[in-house]
Amino acid sequence: MPVADDTADKVHVSESDLAALERLAESYRRVTAELGKVIVGQNRVLEELLIAMFAGGHCLLIGVPGLAKTLMIRSLADSLKLSFNRIQFTPDLMPADITGTEVIQEDKATGSRGFKFLPGPIFANVILADEINRTPPKTQAALLEAMQEHQVTVGGQRHKLAEPFFVLATQNPIEQEGTYPLPEAQLDRFMFNVLVDYPSEDEEFAIVRQTTAESLPTITATLTQAEVTALQAFVRKVPVADHVIRYAMQFARLTRGRNGDVPDFVRNYVSWGAGPRASQYLILGAKARAVLHGRPYVATEDVLAVARPVLRHRIITNFNAEAEGIRADEIVDRLAALIARDPRRAEKGGKLPEVFKSA
Repeated sequence: MPVADDTADKVHVSESDLAALERLAESYRRVTAELGKVIVGQNRVLEELLIAMFAGGHCLLIGVPGLAKTLMIRSLADSLKLSFNRIQFTPDLMPADITGTEVIQEDKATGSRGFKFLPGPIFANVILADEINRTPPKTQAALLEAMQEHQVTVGGQRHKLAEPFFVLATQNPIEQEGTYPLPEAQLDRFMFNVLVDYPSEDEEFAIVRQTTAESLPTITATLTQAEVTALQAFVRKVPVADHVIRYAMQFARLTRGRNGDVPDFVRNYVSWGAGPRASQYLILGAKARAVLHGRPYVATEDVLAVARPVLRHRIITNFNAEAEGIRADEIVDRLAALIARDPRRAEKGGKLPEVFKSA
């Protein structure tokens, strides 16, 4: 993807903030090193997972079976000293199987009866929603409140979830028989849509050699719940220049074909574009990426690095795009190239020049 020219603003950072920044960058290196003991390759996927986690977002991982999606998520939870629950989504799964339920319990001392809430598997720091599209929308919707509000409501009572809280869902893109497409409202709750691709030849050789050996490597936990929560709070404190915010906004705004000021390829290939939540996640993801790389400021290159995972599930392409093999990632790449050719547009939020209308 092309990179827009950017001159980062000078940022005045206190010594305590610099120390926190160094801790976060060092934590990223340690976690990555621990995950590297078990996961071969997939560096982009691991970075996107960690960016989303430190930004406080949820991830949807899409990839064919056998690419270690489940192992990746479990290893990530182990490396961060976080509680972990796996929920296998099936057609007969009910909402109460996820959130928990109330049962009648008798007090042996008094003989009185009352309802007691039994928490479901959603009550953990890291939730693996395995094959999330194999359960009906009614059960998928049980995750909506948990993902957005970090709580569940059962029997009229609200129950807070432990912090930090992440939903990492997996989906198989090949087999569609017996599946239920995720509602757009739920898709929008996922910060990133992460594509897990096949390993290279050398990576596959290392995977086969490592996983067929007598003993498997173990992961050492590096961060506690409290440390992860504190680092999430620090990510939100990272300053962002106005022109970087406007740069991020252009990606979302230019996908909305119903607006008057969009390029022709968006009108031709996009049915629905990204909403304001996409702009928010572009900035949050860019903040997390900046600090993971040891920088106390956000540059447009950080926004560009997270543009694909943030936007690919928020851009709804039409029949024309499907017929010509145009995917959401290509739309994002074209927008990146267009904005890079006119950096003043990102800085000022100006109208699209006529010369780019047919780009």
